Amino acid sequence: MGHVKHVFRNPVIRVCITGRVPYFPRSYLKIVECFSKLIEPCNREEDTNDFHIERWMRVFTIFTDKINDKKRTYCVIGAGTAGLCAARHALQAGGEVTVFEMANQLGGTWVFNEEVDKNEYGIDVHSSMYKGLKTNLPKEIMGYPDFPIPEQESSYIPAEDMLKFFKYFSDFFGITECIKFSHYVIRVKPTKDEKQWEVIVRDCPNDEFKTYYFDYVLVCNGHYHTPKLPNYPGLNIYKGKQMHSHDYRCNDPFVGETVLVIGAGPSGMDLAYEISKKAERVTLSHHLKDKPKTTFPDNVTLKNDVARLTETGVVFTDGTSQDFSVICYSTGYKYTFPFLSCDCGIVVEDNYVQKLYKHCINIRYPTMAFIGLPYYVCAAQMMDLQARFCIKFFSGEKELPSQEEMEVDTNTEMEERWRRGMKKRQAHMMGPQEDRYYDDLAKTAGVDPIKPVIKKLHKLCAFRFSEDLVNFRKDIFRIVDDETYVKVN
Repeated sequence: MGHVKHVFRNPVIRVCITGRVPYFPRSYLKIVECFSKLIEPCNREEDTNDFHIERWMRVFTIFTDKINDKKRTYCVIGAGTAGLCAARHALQAGGEVTVFEMANQLGGTWVFNEEVDKNEYGIDVHSSMYKGLKTNLPKEIMGYPDFPIPEQESSYIPAEDMLKFFKYFSDFFGITECIKFSHYVIRVKPTKDEKQWEVIVRDCPNDEFKTYYFDYVLVCNGHYHTPKLPNYPGLNIYKGKQMHSHDYRCNDPFVGETVLVIGAGPSGMDLAYEISKKAERVTLSHHLKDKPKTTFPDNVTLKNDVARLTETGVVFTDGTSQDFSVICYSTGYKYTFPFLSCDCGIVVEDNYVQKLYKHCINIRYPTMAFIGLPYYVCAAQMMDLQARFCIKFFSGEKELPSQEEMEVDTNTEMEERWRRGMKKRQAHMMGPQEDRYYDDLAKTAGVDPIKPVIKKLHKLCAFRFSEDLVNFRKDIFRIVDDETYVKVN
């Protein structure tokens, strides 16, 4: 019986005996290999005793029971940057994954769509992509941690190249076959026994409504799709054209126009520059403490905040006024989840999604998670980290803290934010705190952290657009190792 003791020292076999088998296909392959070694001596006549056969049958029964167990099922809402990495990690954890994507292709916000307002199925157009857009961060930090964007000379690449990358990523990991395109999620709610999620979906091409049930839901619908508009006095009396940057597609319609762009974030500054190529004049209104250092074309001027609108233009907070034929609001977006039922345990107040553990996991129902809420971050890298964090718990490999412990953790973090003077709408803003957030996720779940070189390069590039909007995309970087990058021009 010496060989029996030897085989049962194998940790994989011990896992089978205790009934704790991880949901990882590689583990099953290892177990099969161990069984082969276990079965071999049973075929020798001198070793076929009742004790050995009984032990072998016990392990075999537990193993086959585990193999026949229903896989954990995951619903991923959205096939953009967040949804693709969430699906990838759920699949690699042995899950059965279904991705619902409202568009007819993957890529989320990187998909260009000429349409504005509504699509062919009467659904709000999701993407804010416009012609000629290039990334505002270098490709070296826009891929996933272990799956970088393929090498090319430029660091700042066209949106079309980003879309090709995501399609390649999806095909490589077998995600594409899990995606139901042109499927619009109508409602997500917990089942009566609160053990699963009921998901009602509209199959748009066939105009059919279907109901699915899942163990876990990963909400990855992005937050650049529902415009947030300021409530200035006089909005209703202004007679010119008003639009949000969400509906900007190209600068052709602005020939000869006098344009006010409100908001000096990356999109606002980009649009002011692009529109200035066709418009008679452009004014960029902002409330930055220090005005952007970049040099704009001669027909672009900077002004402070808008106080109110008039019939023909605006009055600024400094008391000056100016007439405009077009006002373009680049004032951000709302966090909206219209498909979540009111009993999902999620409330959104002024873009504060609550209550979430580590800005991810629904504390009331910890089988639901949100990927991609934090902003002023290195997006794809953070989303992948969040996905790994959540799947570590959802797969059963690691146990979540109790709801009470998660609430205490969340309340402690938010109270610290309020003490630093942050507003409710900044609840998910990282910025200077991003490294601490990344490290906390990695440490809590026991997953690989974001590489130091990624953090360093992101800090360098995060505000380059405000320093030199016209030329910053000419910068070329290369990653040397996990700690080092070089600027090659």
